[in-house]
Parts: sequence; structure tokens; C-alpha cells
Amino acid sequence: MRHARHYTLEEATATLDWVAQTLSRMREARDRLLDEDARDALTGAMPGNGGGDPGRAVSEAFLELREAAAALRERDVVLRDLDRGLVDFPALRDDQEVYLCWVESEEDGIGYWHDLDAGYSGRQPL
Repeated sequence: MRHARHYTLEEATATLDWVAQTLSRMREARDRLLDEDARDALTGAMPGNGGGDPGRAVSEAFLELREAAAALRERDVVLRDLDRGLVDFPALRDDQEVYLCWVESEEDGIGYWHDLDAGYSGRQPL
């Protein structure tokens, strides 16, 4: 078994709001890291002062992104694609380890699963 935790469909579904909020926080933090104004200000800051306010903004965004990723890992939620909101939840199906697969745009909840090595293209309806 690759994962210590396995979700039932009900457990994974109950986690979707939290996952969506976490993904949103991650996107916002990533966007702050990629913000051109902050990066330009950081590049132009004196090397000895840590970048001042721009450096603090970049550091805070990095820490928030890292903490959100750690929170997903702690719950054994596998992030596949941040932009699409693609995540997998380890589960058991007929005593085999599989992933319940969800994309944030799928408003009806989790409707697919796939083998561990099949990926998105191997998704099958539940």
C-alpha cells in the first residue's frame, strides 16, 4: 500500500470544501510569489536588507504555499494540478488501492476513480 490513509467516498466528499479553500489559498500565494511588481522591487532592494517589504511579501507567500501543501499531505490528499484543481484521494476498491479523482470544476462532487498508475486519462465513473 502506498498510502496509510484511505478515504471512503463520503469522507472524501466531506473534505471537498476544505480542499477547494486550500487550493484557493495556494493559488493566491503562488500569484503573490509571481507578482512582477514584488519581484522587481525585491530584485532592486539592497542585498543586505533581505528585500524589506517586498522580501517580506514574498516570504509570507512562500510560507503560506508551503503550509497549505503540507496540510494537503497531512490529510493524504494528493495534489496533481493546482491550476485545474485536480486532486486524488487514496481509497480502497475491491481491496485494491485506487484514487478517487476530483477536479474543482466538477460541481457534482467526486464522480470518478482510477488505478494508482493510470492517472487522469484512466478515470472511470464510480
